[in-house]
Amino acid sequence: MHVFRADLHTHTVLSPCGDLEMSPVNIVRKAKECGLDILGITDHNSTLHAPLIKELAAKEGIMVVMGAEVTSKEEVHCLCFFEREKELQLFQFYLDKQLPTIPNNVKFFGEQLVVNEREEILYEIEPLLITGLNQSMEEIEQKVHELNGLFIPAHINKMTNSVISQLGFLPPDLKVDALEISMHTTKEEFVKKNNYLKEYSFIQSSDAHYIDSIGNVCTYFLLKEASFSEIRKALKGEEGRSIELNKTKKE
Repeated sequence: MHVFRADLHTHTVLSPCGDLEMSPVNIVRKAKECGLDILGITDHNSTLHAPLIKELAAKEGIMVVMGAEVTSKEEVHCLCFFEREKELQLFQFYLDKQLPTIPNNVKFFGEQLVVNEREEILYEIEPLLITGLNQSMEEIEQKVHELNGLFIPAHINKMTNSVISQLGFLPPDLKVDALEISMHTTKEEFVKKNNYLKEYSFIQSSDAHYIDSIGNVCTYFLLKEASFSEIRKALKGEEGRSIELNKTKKE
């Protein structure tokens, strides 16, 4: 078993709130500099940059977990991850179908750019990506699991766009694979205030929108190898796999 340092919540220039320095090549370079082993790509309501970053990161020995940060119609942010590009594409079709066609106001929200490995702009996404889908959180969760993905409510300690801020609680019948907290709290502090969630698995991520934020806070996975199936086992606490927050990386 080995400890793998993971930051599972990273935005790119595709997210309107993502800084223009957040190109695929810059993200991979920064991830390598700060010693990440596993990187999650989670643009708002889009998976389009994940395959390229996975390809670039593999050359540097970094595993990429492909996904998106999806906004439900309740305005809840959810991290959704997939192992293979086939399921990722099917989920992208679902996102395209369920995203309202509200034009992006570039001056107000920012650009939504799809770029290549040379940082050349291929095209710009026109519908505003931070809009809530025409789907409930439960419907999104069901779609993710239908495609054998992982469903993790994002930054649940935040006062905006979290399941607790929007609903007041985590629905007990919602099938989550873990819960994410931001860098602004600890698991101990959060569970002290929300004791009913103490049995859930937790991850902690940077939610990086700027290059220097990547890897600022991480989750440490004890795994046999860096793979999607091993991460799934760790989230379930199966076969000796486990998760730890706020620790120094070691073998």
